[in-house]
Amino acid sequence: MKIERLHHIAIICSNYKVSKHFYTEILGFTIQQEIYRKDRESYKLDLALDNTYLIELFSFPDPPNRPSFPEATGLRHIAFAVKDLENWKIYLESKSIIVQDIRIDEFTGKRFLFFSDPDDLPIELYEL
Repeated sequence: MKIERLHHIAIICSNYKVSKHFYTEILGFTIQQEIYRKDRESYKLDLALDNTYLIELFSFPDPPNRPSFPEATGLRHIAFAVKDLENWKIYLESKSIIVQDIRIDEFTGKRFLFFSDPDDLPIELYEL
């Protein structure tokens, strides 16, 4: 018995419109399905990269804030692989997103950087 692959990452946002724009228009995820669940006053947005389902973006009325950045118990950050880290840094900054300096992974020698989504969820870009 084994886990086959990651199925999805679930993210609860505080402003659905802002987060939907961030993940689709800035990061380039495509919408597979968007559902409004009236009984929960909640949206569920299924997002994909290259037709691979990766993120469920939820909205709920009055979700609690994240306790701290990024060392709260639970999910620390999400990471995406990219080919050109320098161009991603320039692109994100052109969208007024604060991006940390590029660092080097001391074990792999690979470059990476961090930025945050609209709710301060830490996101890492890791260069292939």
